[in-house]
Amino acid sequence: MRQLVISIITFITLALLIGLFTYSISTDQKPEKSYYDAYKSDYKIFSPPLPKDAIFAGENAPLEIYYVSEKLEKEILVNTYWHSNTLLLFKRANRWLPVINPILKKNNIPSDFVYLALIESGLTQAVSPAGARGFWQLMKPTAISYGLTVNSEIDERYHVEKATQIACDYLNEAYAKFGSWTLAAASYNMGMGGLNKQLDLQKVSNYYDLSLNSETGRYVYRILALKTIFSNPSKYGFQLRETDLYPELETTDIVVDTIQISWADFAKSKSISYQMLKELNPWLLTPTLSNSKREKLIIKIPRKSMYDYAKLRAALSDKLGVFGEKKER
Repeated sequence: MRQLVISIITFITLALLIGLFTYSISTDQKPEKSYYDAYKSDYKIFSPPLPKDAIFAGENAPLEIYYVSEKLEKEILVNTYWHSNTLLLFKRANRWLPVINPILKKNNIPSDFVYLALIESGLTQAVSPAGARGFWQLMKPTAISYGLTVNSEIDERYHVEKATQIACDYLNEAYAKFGSWTLAAASYNMGMGGLNKQLDLQKVSNYYDLSLNSETGRYVYRILALKTIFSNPSKYGFQLRETDLYPELETTDIVVDTIQISWADFAKSKSISYQMLKELNPWLLTPTLSNSKREKLIIKIPRKSMYDYAKLRAALSDKLGVFGEKKER
């Protein structure tokens, strides 16, 4: 019994001492809320809003059909919460849309087709498992049939301006065949012959009525999702400043027509690295080139301004925005 009383008295004494010690600590001395706890309480996941309408190249997606609405919602969810990828798309778009948009406009291709390039390659010189390459993911036979040079030394599928022109040629041909920009976009993924076969087989004339393979079945919805997010980034949680984006490449064109070319020597003669030459001219595949026909090659080299990258990014706030329009102040 005496042992029990001693234990109770000891427990009460310790409790009083701990209480006194705790309340004697100032606010500044108390442990801060852990980052993990703050993250748990502040980070919230929401289902992003669906747009009231979804329009691609002037053609409405029938959102009143349940599966159309849900397929679009899926792609908006994927791109909203695939944060790193979508942020990189915004950054790259600021650099490359000013290059791509004028070529689309010149060829009477609706500006919404920039989103096709975004979903095809992420505006990188990507290589698909099937062998498609470049921003517009052109297959070798298609590229050659439309006039691009593709050989062991040069692959113009990596030439952004030339590849964009070929994509425009294809899309105009597809639009003339199908009479719909949405179907032209779908045919870019599965080919005009494959799409035409499915239209005949299923006896429909609208992309949204077609039952297609999973890739082509998602294709236009992915385009619409990116257009939706890019049209109102903050609505989907992307808080971007102009200086977060990638600046345009400031280059000078040099004409080269010698018979034998060492690109390392050429780079050295222009006081640049071979790596810089390759970055600006990714269509040059090999360190040397045999140019027996003395064809004129237009090579991009950097201007001096490109070596002050911090200044280029700081100047973005004074330049044009992602869609080529002056940003509001």
